[in-house]
Amino acid sequence: MKHIINYLGALIAVVLIGTTLTACSDDDDNGSANVGLGIKAFFPTKVVTNQPITINGSGFTDVTEIEFPGGTKVSNFEIVSNDMIRVNTPSGVSADGGKIIVRTASDAAESRLPLTVGHTNVTGFSKQPGETASGGELIEVYGTDLEFINSVELLDADTVPQLIDHKDFYRKGTNNLIFRVPPKNIYKGTFVGTLHTYDGQSIPLPELAYEPAADEGHMEIVKTTIWKNGGTLGEINWGGDYRFAPESNSTGEECYTVPLDVWEKMKSETFYVTIKGASPQIRVTSGWWSTTWLGDDLFPGNELLTDNGDGTFTLTVNLAGDPLLDVLDAQHLLFTGSGYTVEELYFAEEVWVDGPGMQEVKVPVWTNGGKLSEINWGGDYRFAPESNSTGEECYTVPQDVWDRLKSETFYVTIKGASPQIRVTSGWWSTTWKGDDIFPGNELLTDNGDGTFTLTVNLAGDPLLDVLDAQHLLFTGSGYTVEEIYFIEMVAGGGGGPKPVVIWQGDGSAGGVSWNGTYRFSNAETKTGEEIFAIPMDQWEKIKTGTFYLDLEATDPQIRVTTGWWSTTWTGNDFQPGTSDLLKDNGDGTWTLEINFSGDPILDVLDAQHLLFTGDRFTPLKLYYYE
Repeated sequence: MKHIINYLGALIAVVLIGTTLTACSDDDDNGSANVGLGIKAFFPTKVVTNQPITINGSGFTDVTEIEFPGGTKVSNFEIVSNDMIRVNTPSGVSADGGKIIVRTASDAAESRLPLTVGHTNVTGFSKQPGETASGGELIEVYGTDLEFINSVELLDADTVPQLIDHKDFYRKGTNNLIFRVPPKNIYKGTFVGTLHTYDGQSIPLPELAYEPAADEGHMEIVKTTIWKNGGTLGEINWGGDYRFAPESNSTGEECYTVPLDVWEKMKSETFYVTIKGASPQIRVTSGWWSTTWLGDDLFPGNELLTDNGDGTFTLTVNLAGDPLLDVLDAQHLLFTGSGYTVEELYFAEEVWVDGPGMQEVKVPVWTNGGKLSEINWGGDYRFAPESNSTGEECYTVPQDVWDRLKSETFYVTIKGASPQIRVTSGWWSTTWKGDDIFPGNELLTDNGDGTFTLTVNLAGDPLLDVLDAQHLLFTGSGYTVEEIYFIEMVAGGGGGPKPVVIWQGDGSAGGVSWNGTYRFSNAETKTGEEIFAIPMDQWEKIKTGTFYLDLEATDPQIRVTTGWWSTTWTGNDFQPGTSDLLKDNGDGTWTLEINFSGDPILDVLDAQHLLFTGDRFTPLKLYYYE
């Protein structure tokens, strides 16, 4: 079957080549003879006021006037050569577009293709108000007609406005624009930057907290919360409220059941306790009141109790070598005394934080967005450079990006179960690698979610020799082209979102097989049935924002529901290939992105808890980014 298709494709190619060569020879005769005034092409074909345009053709030496749609005429332009004119789009061009006309004293010529008029509309950003933007970070802008943005205005280190020119953008396309925050010369503080367009629009960026990139790494204290009060428990008066037990010996008397790995760490490493109270008397003892840490109570002035100056103290605890350690597993850990509340238990570890380093960044060239459908030996997915646009292409590629496609590796996302991919020219004359590509080819990576990634490098291939004139075409059958992009390694700014772990398992609770093991409550409504009671501040974050579940599986079926099994988030289970929210990490783990906004589960979550159930997976970690 493949040979039959190839044979038919070859016959079609011969016919197309013959037709095209005939048409091209007519153009060449006209061009070589220079018979007179004529417009061959112009780019870009969609413009706004003040947008630079390049017109290619013949007989331009004596041009005195250019007329734009709507009757707007200009005489101020640059005649680069007999074949090229550069001109800025004047104001007053008809919104309906139309043909361009060039005139000499005795002649006039009209463009074959129409000029159209655009208008930039920004719909969103990769950074949200209040977030940090560090030097070196890439910021993405979303919207329509973004190719008309010609600069970004930010403040330099001395609060003087500085412009990032469009030539320095990482990518400027119709629906997506990426620019880099200057690594060092950026004001350290919060301000609103501005996007500028050719036609004079000033579009505000989100108000972000900018900071220069660090040159080198540094040591940083990282706090890992063990437990937070959240207002659940009040002041101690020689009571037993603040009692903590390990998972291996929970009796229901404790305020918090500590995961076993965390309990072992508390027994062997230093941890910290935030104490709130003006004049606390602190006894760290066992739940049986049998053994007191250090043999005595602690008061302000003790070297282990640091006054934070805000009505709280920090107690530094290390149980190593103390008799309390011998009874802790059986008798639990109790904070008692008088005149204070326990606000938080946490580890504080000094870690080395790298400097900017390098990070992998996807730089889009073109995105389908549902505009084009499945290929069946058609010519829809055709791409042309700005210098040779004919109107047949689905996307006219900016010239600098086109040159990169010719010289660098780029990537294509292919959606389809069993694609047959031909990367060829718009004349079907030359096929990259000389043959079609099928699953199993080393250049085609199965992403495990119904898509493949095709790695393309045209260097040394015969296709490269004809690309400018004949364009680039993806054809074949059984797939859609979803996106084309580069991957770049860039210096990171170090100021991006950081993960905050809510809960992390060690696998000891086993896998999910339609059971209720992985149930999470908040700290105020815990019943003892949950695997973990989430502190109230984090519980509010998962109710109002995006958070993530990492899981181990090969073919999971995931239901996010309540502890009463009453309400399922989105009303559906998640399985591979059914949702973009479930991503295969390629290492035997998956990540489910969760946001409850507007879902009925929110109405019952506090009372009924949160449950992850289904089949064939083991939850590993819950976390969010901040």
